[in-house]
Amino acid sequence: MSFAPFKRVVAKHVAALALAAAALAGCTSYAPAPKSFQEATIQPYRLDSGDRIRVAVFEQPGLTNTYTVDQAGYIAFPLIGQVAARGQTLPALEGSIASRLKQGYLRDPDVTAEIDRYRPIFVMGEVGRPGQYSYVPGMTAQNAIAIAGGFTSRGNQRDIDVTRKINGQVLTGRTVISSTVLAGDTIYVRERLF
Repeated sequence: MSFAPFKRVVAKHVAALALAAAALAGCTSYAPAPKSFQEATIQPYRLDSGDRIRVAVFEQPGLTNTYTVDQAGYIAFPLIGQVAARGQTLPALEGSIASRLKQGYLRDPDVTAEIDRYRPIFVMGEVGRPGQYSYVPGMTAQNAIAIAGGFTSRGNQRDIDVTRKINGQVLTGRTVISSTVLAGDTIYVRERLF
């Protein structure tokens, strides 16, 4: 007696169960937002690609200008060239520029930096107008959704998924719509089940 046909049927059922398990796992892949999500909202602002910074060097009008953090995380600054900005706070960037200007260019440079324009946020899913929007400090997910045209009739209004870069690592977590968002966040409004 041969068990070959029986083994093929079992193998097909196992494969079907594996596919079903993978599909169900996809439905629940987003866990609640980790504690670091909320902690990131009270930390000093960290620069990243897309931020535009106004840098002023006292009594140096040729160096005072607006600079954009490029895709590689640098700003191109006159005299000293590329300056690493990604992950830096504004005071750290000021210190970096000042120390490099001291190396043969200026005796005692007084450098100040401020955010001219934050990198955008992205709102996707069940909203009226999904897309890229300007970030404003203190913005909540609910504010961002309102700017994006509000919820569609199928939008889940209880909680949303947020993707955020924290310490160089991209994390996604589920959070309430009243949570604070940060520049560069991606907000995803899921479809409600019923």
